Amino acid sequence: MTLFHLLIVAVIQGITEFLPVSSSGHLILLPNLTGMADQGQAIDVAVHVGTLGAVILYFWSDVRIALAGLPRLMRGRTDTPGARLACLLIIATVPVIIAGLLLKLTGLDDALRSVTVIGWTMLIFGLVLWWADQKGSSERRAEDWTTRHAWILGLWQAVALIPGTSRSGIVITGARALGYARSDAARLSMLMSIPTILASGALLGAEVVGEADWEMLRLAGIGAAFAFVSALLALALMMRLLRSVSFTPYVVYRVVLGILLIWLGYTT
Repeated sequence: MTLFHLLIVAVIQGITEFLPVSSSGHLILLPNLTGMADQGQAIDVAVHVGTLGAVILYFWSDVRIALAGLPRLMRGRTDTPGARLACLLIIATVPVIIAGLLLKLTGLDDALRSVTVIGWTMLIFGLVLWWADQKGSSERRAEDWTTRHAWILGLWQAVALIPGTSRSGIVITGARALGYARSDAARLSMLMSIPTILASGALLGAEVVGEADWEMLRLAGIGAAFAFVSALLALALMMRLLRSVSFTPYVVYRVVLGILLIWLGYTT
């Protein structure tokens, strides 16, 4: 794997992980549209670690509160903000773990990795995001997050296992439909990504243990660093833009790319 190829993979993962445009969809499209070789699971784990580091750093104040609440949660208490946040994040992660295991065991995860599927999910869920963003109210804040809403957003997040859907995009869609303000919907989506990335990274990591050599570890470290920087920049830019603009620019991108991919899928 060349350094140029590694850089492309890391930057794509870093930029698209937290934008509502689907990181997995773009990474699947990379070898399909360019002829480049698949980067392999070790690099997938590395770039996920990089993006995980970025979201933890950006939302460190929330992460610190949740971590401080874990000991209390383990004693069955949710009477502090930290314990409550940790509990809600765990609840919101359960659906995607169950759905992910089912897809893995049935082999459907590989069957869904096609240009046509990504095209349709890009288009359909892009329009759903636009609808929810335009019609949803902005009366709720992230601090208003409830157990019921954690389950609902967790189910929305599980839908993102279909390539092209976008994990961040579908959670933001669900949060906007529930009435959360744009920045708060994005904040919940990013916080939910932390246990989700940890779970997916652990699953992928378990499959590559013992297979990586020193050269692969070197490339993985470089990939993680590139992904960290690009994810942090993309995350900071999106959160800043949400103060003055809607999600419409991302929707336009998704619709245009979706139509192009559908055309390519049915004509090639």
